[in-house]
Amino acid sequence: MESRTDLAEDLMSRFPHVPREAVLKEDLLRGGLAFDDAALTDNEHGDVKPKSYFIFSFDHRTLPELGTAALRRPPEEIVLTGGPYELRRTVVSVRTNPSSPYRVGTDSDGRLRLFLDGQPIADVGLPPMPAYYRHTLANGKSVMEVAPTIQWGYLIYLTAFRVCQYFGAKEECQYCDINHNWRQHKQAGRPYTGVKPVDEVLEALEIINRHDTDRASQAYTLTGGSITSQVGGLAEADFYGQYAQAIEERFPGRWIGKVVAQALPRADVQRFHDYGIRIYHPNYEVWDKRLFELYCPGKERYVGREEWHRRILDSAEVFGPRNVIPNFVAGVEMAAPHGFTSVDEAIDSTAEGLEYFMSRGITPRFTTWCPEPTTPLGRTNPQGAPLEYHVRLLEVYRATMDAHGLSSPPGYGPAGPGRAVFSVSSFMDTLPATDS
Repeated sequence: MESRTDLAEDLMSRFPHVPREAVLKEDLLRGGLAFDDAALTDNEHGDVKPKSYFIFSFDHRTLPELGTAALRRPPEEIVLTGGPYELRRTVVSVRTNPSSPYRVGTDSDGRLRLFLDGQPIADVGLPPMPAYYRHTLANGKSVMEVAPTIQWGYLIYLTAFRVCQYFGAKEECQYCDINHNWRQHKQAGRPYTGVKPVDEVLEALEIINRHDTDRASQAYTLTGGSITSQVGGLAEADFYGQYAQAIEERFPGRWIGKVVAQALPRADVQRFHDYGIRIYHPNYEVWDKRLFELYCPGKERYVGREEWHRRILDSAEVFGPRNVIPNFVAGVEMAAPHGFTSVDEAIDSTAEGLEYFMSRGITPRFTTWCPEPTTPLGRTNPQGAPLEYHVRLLEVYRATMDAHGLSSPPGYGPAGPGRAVFSVSSFMDTLPATDS
């Protein structure tokens, strides 16, 4: 049987234009990694920034199945360097999987290393606890609970609404565990605020602004579950928009404001823009029409794929094409039982979607699918998509961007191998180097 090392090295050899850092990063993101106890954090009381579980679990096991890692959280991210592949600095979001062939532990000299199939392949750096995490709000809530940061501190992630109104088997996206993640944290007795009050968000941002003296945080994302009716008497655009309006009034221009929401009618999108949002992420999730209908049944029922795409194009007239960046979940194209059975077919389909948007100046981005075990697609596809799909996607993504003269999207920090901080896929690691 081919080892995971053999698989990774074969793809590095076959696709030399894809940075080897990206090959390993995609494998870690799709399959997760294990942690020795010595590599876990002391939660909010230690020197390492712990995983915040900001919206989805991004784990291959439920909290009760994680053992020590459920009590002493793993780090939010790790950074890889060196080793036999001479890796340039590579930031990777942590997705815990106790049975992964990748393991973070100490070597005989006490250094923290990443091991693959039992052999050390990289030095591991851990994110330091930021000064602002050591402060609490007046009501005792932690900054990490209200306004966690990811991407090595670049992005403040504001999950204002931690459940989704697409609920149940007939509406929930089949790869998404937002509602289960809410339930498991509540059942574990962890603080996990369902609807974050605006004043708490502002107070947390004030703490970040005061203590982030080197200005590592450059952007914030407003997001949460889809709203099909109302929350607090407000429909989706005004619910999320109220946070943007308050933030921009209190901290004008301090951060790049981004919102992840449904593809909304143009009037709603205009309100986002008027509230001060600069970048809009109306995620299209998966390109193929049949798979969208099967895997995003709520979005198909309430909006529909064609209308969703039309609204994305309309939003480009409000924000400008460069500032509309819809996400898709890379890998669900190949999820059984309905997905493509060959990498060629899956790549062709994904490439069609990239061409559709990029030819219009819109640059999608993607998150590497993590098959969380409480989701229908995670249960039937615990290994995720083949690594070859993810590597070839990086290749076709850059080729399509180059063909249309597009550059790395704004709001994601620097691009390029050894420079990128975007941690939930490798697309920024594969693009030409930029500073921002």
